Amino acid sequence: MKIKQFEYKPLAHYSYALISDGEMAIIDPERDPMQYYRLAKEHNARIIAVIETHPHADFVSSHVQIQKETGATIYNSEKLGADYPYESFDEGDTLKVGNATLKALNTPGHSPDSISIAAEGDGKTVLFTGDTLFIGDVGRPDLREKAGNMQVKRQELAEMMYDTIQNKFTDLPDDALVYPAHGAGSLCGKNLSSENSSTLGNERMGNWAFKKQTKEEFVSTLLDSQPFIPSYFGFNVDINKSGAEILRNSLAEVPFRMNTSQKGIVVDTRSEQNFKKEHLKGSINIQATSEDDKFETWLGSIIEPNEKFHLVIENPGDLERILNRVGKIGYEKQLQSVFTLGEENLVASEQLDLQEFKDHPDNFTIIDIRNKSEVEEGKFFESALSHPLNNLRHTADNIPTNKPIVVHCAGGYRSAAGSSILSNQLSGVEVYDLSDEVTQFRD
Repeated sequence: MKIKQFEYKPLAHYSYALISDGEMAIIDPERDPMQYYRLAKEHNARIIAVIETHPHADFVSSHVQIQKETGATIYNSEKLGADYPYESFDEGDTLKVGNATLKALNTPGHSPDSISIAAEGDGKTVLFTGDTLFIGDVGRPDLREKAGNMQVKRQELAEMMYDTIQNKFTDLPDDALVYPAHGAGSLCGKNLSSENSSTLGNERMGNWAFKKQTKEEFVSTLLDSQPFIPSYFGFNVDINKSGAEILRNSLAEVPFRMNTSQKGIVVDTRSEQNFKKEHLKGSINIQATSEDDKFETWLGSIIEPNEKFHLVIENPGDLERILNRVGKIGYEKQLQSVFTLGEENLVASEQLDLQEFKDHPDNFTIIDIRNKSEVEEGKFFESALSHPLNNLRHTADNIPTNKPIVVHCAGGYRSAAGSSILSNQLSGVEVYDLSDEVTQFRD
């Protein structure tokens, strides 16, 4: 039994392939399935199963595409209420993949339809936990109040998670390998480890959720200070419940234009430096220049599901890469075009006099666009007004405009987006991006 872990860093997502005796199963696949196909070809393995531990909120899965292109059977909990053909995989059900045996465990808590998979083969046990059990944490319980087949309140799901952690893994050995669907940086939990795997024994010793505590104590800890919920999360749950279109077909419908401009909502994916030199007036700078850029998260937080928008890219060679990133969260259907900049309607960003700001900070309105939980841990500027980036387009009109505005986050990436939003929405006031200079003001 061989296990291959795949990581998509921008969303801190892990997917898996299990190969045994010429057969292969894929667990929680990302939107582009080609890497799984390449692995199957390398091992001369036939893909017979694709398993969804739950309908994911933070990315679009390729389970239906894999089914169409390989003939594999989709397995998930019947509680999911999927609209695509599938085989139910719930408590007591087993699946053979080569010489390996996969057993389903119903593990509600992150969602009411969550399952985990215990795989046994070659004398070892591997546990694929989806968004139920992470390394050092458990999945958040507050994403299924407005989306999916079963809409359950966070209190009820948190109580389900307590019962899951207390009871569902007790018969599994300490040396069982734990493979979650997410790591540090994901918004599907709040304190995820940077480790990409663990053992059940290590989690029993070090994960707060396994510590002896009452249900009330567990629920209180789990519900406290969860991160914000991006706008697109419920949208992705519904897409995954129905099944996404084949990726390459869907992306092929997006038009591309050279050296032009477009009206409407424009997202500029270029670097902050190039954006500030010149950009289309009114555009929003959500950078997508490296894997460290949380482009998908912020695109899906700032732009609403089904809201039409255009994208600016640096050069035509970026087209395929950027389109694939848009497709990761299923936003390609609302993407009206991708284009490189022409020469019309271009403006430059205002440049902050940093020394003036240091000497006279009270002469500026300071806007802190970090998340609520970050602000609660401590402010960089006592006078700063909190306007988290994920909601900034909706709260911008509440910001005073009697002074120049300085926007900051924790490191500079988000403030590029925030300052561009405010420059567009607030008239008659200068808006500056503190950018990475904010590091000079940390304690």
